[in-house]
Amino acid sequence: MLNDDIETKLSAARTRLILERPFLGALVLRLPMKAARPERCKSIGTDVRALYYNPDYIRQLTLEQTQFVLAHEALHCALSHFARRQHRVKQRWDIACDLAINPLLIKDGLKPPPGVLLESGYEDMTAEEIYPFIKDDLQQETHDDHFYDQDQHNRDQRKPPPPQQQQDAGRGEEPRESDAGQGERPETDENQASGAGAAPELDEQGEEDEDFPPPPLNETEREQLAVQWRQRLAGAAQQAQQAGKLSSTMARLVDHLLQPQLPWRMLLARYMTASARDDYSYFRPSRREGEAIFPTLRSSQVDVMVVVDTSGSVRDQEIREFITEIDAIKGQMRARITLHACDAALSKNGPWIYEPWEAFTVPVGMQGSGGTRFTPVFDWIRAQGSNPDLLVYFTDADGEFPKQEPEFPVLWLVKGRGKVPWGQRIQLN
Repeated sequence: MLNDDIETKLSAARTRLILERPFLGALVLRLPMKAARPERCKSIGTDVRALYYNPDYIRQLTLEQTQFVLAHEALHCALSHFARRQHRVKQRWDIACDLAINPLLIKDGLKPPPGVLLESGYEDMTAEEIYPFIKDDLQQETHDDHFYDQDQHNRDQRKPPPPQQQQDAGRGEEPRESDAGQGERPETDENQASGAGAAPELDEQGEEDEDFPPPPLNETEREQLAVQWRQRLAGAAQQAQQAGKLSSTMARLVDHLLQPQLPWRMLLARYMTASARDDYSYFRPSRREGEAIFPTLRSSQVDVMVVVDTSGSVRDQEIREFITEIDAIKGQMRARITLHACDAALSKNGPWIYEPWEAFTVPVGMQGSGGTRFTPVFDWIRAQGSNPDLLVYFTDADGEFPKQEPEFPVLWLVKGRGKVPWGQRIQLN
């Protein structure tokens, strides 16, 4: 049976989360708690369906630290980390997820226990944004277990051997099958009572948890749980907001996660194609062509302005990928590209102009590192006296915007959680 002190600490931690941080508390309540043996669960972890913990680990934590680790596991579920890994390497992805969650909890006032992953520079970044910075040979480990993403081999490694195999191993013998009919002592209730074999896991009510570690999620379960946790996230945020206890940190997180996550390449192609749409002309042709007037398909050149935020928040690799995508779309239409680089001011080396037949590449001298202002680009357009058919701005949306919306369409490709006052916002990460 579990130690009463552990049960009391876990219950108190959940209660304080509900009272002080109802958003996190509501998420934690969605995870039934189950105790696990130390050799199977090093500290605490989740399979998205339940929360598993090592009583010895919980015993070492303060009440404040216990709140942190409970909220940490709940956020893994609410942020759908179990469904977002895709092609990424598991160890690197696990580290990136922890580096994304821990700063959020600290900013929300929770106190981390020793051993959690914390590195400066990753604040307000998603796991997908952090992942490229994690090296393959990194020796770091997460403080918790991510049971939702383990393969069957790792799961089998955590299971103790059968009781007879344990006894043979203790005598230095090779494991062999038990054969009571040939002089081997059969398993009896007395043997079990004396400690032969491993004790089963116990859940919060002291019931046996025979299937531990939990089986990995299949594709159907992963999709269903992602939808379910998204609904729980929205419900928890609404309740906390009505109670006036949703912090600005968590409010921005929820707002970002509940936005429609559409493929930005598809939306970018749709906007650029719409701007360059072919149309029919009914202008009267020359008399020499006859009296009949037939519609003719005419395609006009589209002028697209592309602006890259060079304030330092956008990495060179991301800029190259973005420009490559623009070039691929431009090749499908007659698009003239005017490229600007801007941080707090326009780059003195720009603009760079690319005719429809020219390749759109990263120019030399567009780097910057200052603050972020969006007004210089729109001031430049007004000074030219000619509006583009479409303006595409690649940025983190953290800067000074013009007060008035321009007459031409503006497409913001946003990296991060920044908001825009007008125009069409497309989430990049």
